Amino acid sequence: MNEKQLIRISKRLARHLRHDPAAIGLTLTPDGWANVETLLGALRAHGLTVTREQLDEVVERNNKRRFAFDETGTRIRASQGHSVTVDLGLPNAIPPAVLYHGTVSKFLDAIFHEGLRPMNRHAVHLSPTTDTARTVAARRGKPVILHIDAAAMTAAGHEFQVSANGVWLTATVPPTYLSHIP
Repeated sequence: MNEKQLIRISKRLARHLRHDPAAIGLTLTPDGWANVETLLGALRAHGLTVTREQLDEVVERNNKRRFAFDETGTRIRASQGHSVTVDLGLPNAIPPAVLYHGTVSKFLDAIFHEGLRPMNRHAVHLSPTTDTARTVAARRGKPVILHIDAAAMTAAGHEFQVSANGVWLTATVPPTYLSHIP
């Protein structure tokens, strides 16, 4: 499968496993799983034929590891980033002392006033490295990297989880724990 096909399928999976399963008649379990055969049939019925082999390749090759199969390989879900209600069942975890968030300059005033909020997602997404944060932000323009004092947040009682693909999640990041990396 070429890169263009991989991206096309990945975007459709993200849409339907994270944001709008009902658009193709798909129902996610409360913890976000969808039956693989049901998903493939729903995609086919809505104009995108994807084979099981192609699905396996998308899950394997996705550079952000956005999707995962269950231990049986019969169910699939998005690792994080849902706007539909799901409970991924991620346990609380102690984050590294510092985490990062990539954004663009036009959002800085609001972020330093209100903090980081989940917006249309269930949690704020944080990166363990500046490189990852920069890659995420670059989709929207020139990246600006924010430093999050995760150790101080943990000490103050904020909870964190880490998704299957290494993205750190938390409810909010108040402005007092943020600083700009020049």
